[in-house]
Amino acid sequence: MTSTPAAPQPLSSRASGPLEGMVRVPGDKSISHRALMLGALATGVTRIKGLLEAEDVLNTAHSVTALGAPAVKTGDVWEVTGRGTGGLVEPAGDLDFGNSGTGTRLMMGVIAGHSFTVRMVGDASLSRRPMSRVLKPLKQMGLEVLDEGKETLPLRVRGTADLVPIDYELPVPSAQVKSAVLIAGLMAAGETTVIEREATRDHTERMLRYFGAEVRSEVRDGKTRITVKGDAELEGRDVTVPGDPSSAAFLLCAALIVPGSEVTVEGVLVNETRTGLYTTLREMGGDVAFLNEREEGGEPIADIRARFSKLRGVRVPAARAPSMIDEYPVLAAIAAFAEGETVMEGLAELKVKESDRLAATAAGLHANGVEARVEGDTLTVRGRGKVKGGGTVATHLDHRIAMAFLTMGLASEEPVTVDDTTMIATSFPAFRGLMEGLGARYA
Repeated sequence: MTSTPAAPQPLSSRASGPLEGMVRVPGDKSISHRALMLGALATGVTRIKGLLEAEDVLNTAHSVTALGAPAVKTGDVWEVTGRGTGGLVEPAGDLDFGNSGTGTRLMMGVIAGHSFTVRMVGDASLSRRPMSRVLKPLKQMGLEVLDEGKETLPLRVRGTADLVPIDYELPVPSAQVKSAVLIAGLMAAGETTVIEREATRDHTERMLRYFGAEVRSEVRDGKTRITVKGDAELEGRDVTVPGDPSSAAFLLCAALIVPGSEVTVEGVLVNETRTGLYTTLREMGGDVAFLNEREEGGEPIADIRARFSKLRGVRVPAARAPSMIDEYPVLAAIAAFAEGETVMEGLAELKVKESDRLAATAAGLHANGVEARVEGDTLTVRGRGKVKGGGTVATHLDHRIAMAFLTMGLASEEPVTVDDTTMIATSFPAFRGLMEGLGARYA
């Protein structure tokens, strides 16, 4: 049975006074997913503090529990009782991932090393998203797709205890595909290598090492080779999940465009594979600072402060896309307030997110009187220092489209309306409450 959609809940944002305050955002979604899955594959108990308790991550928690590794919350800590690599059990029913592409694709790597069948399902949006890129290398390793010729959910897959290690070069940058292959590689006999031409999020490599796997990275001929040793034995660990930089982006971008604002978000992940947006904001003239930089659980974190700034248009190179792929909708929204054109290149990946984010972002801008054009994989936004607003944005069940345009409305001349906000709970259920606490106005 697939997820049942909730009734749409439209919302409008409008110009407010300055946004001010110091807040924390929920834990990073990418690290939350990985902590649950590696905890399930470890021996012993993994204790996770700061886990993102949003629908996407909770669906992963339900899935590892169904696979025989109970994930239970005690106080403010989640505990996962692991079964060891290759030790999970066949679930009694479907694994429902709701809206989560990350949960689905990484779990395929987990399932690949187990001799049982799983039916994976999701909501209408997830069921349209392609799984072929992750299925291709996993099938080379031994995963079977029982629904022949099918590459979207619902999908039945069967793993094997005899996975074959592979060397796999990513055809396009994808942390999800890389992670799925490396996780499967834990359960293969021998060494599995993923080859990257462009750097992507390295949370999986960091966390694999933290749990005790043997992982090495080396650069050869301009490409990075990440190798994991198979037949691995992971040990349960204590994990503290840092604040999600993609969630923090909405609060900090809002501060940049609302006159008089100053907002600080505490304890945010600042892994260099995730900070492309902040590099770009500084190039645009944004007053963005990393304060109190430190390390927790193998990941760098900082408090990030943003102050209202006069922004200018810039060119954002394609090479930066992997480090900010989730932030382009909100960048496009605030680029409308800059002076001059902001040109964002290399956005092919946006076409296969929760929606076609490239088209949805351009349409939302047009609906609110902003000049924007899409040419191939490039989005160009012509900023005029102000935004008329007054339009309604079709979100296409995409949480980041909804939050990006609710951010834009906070500085527009007229309110900006999004047609639905129910899906925001998939990644950032506290979004509205935190924003209102800083001074944002919604209706």
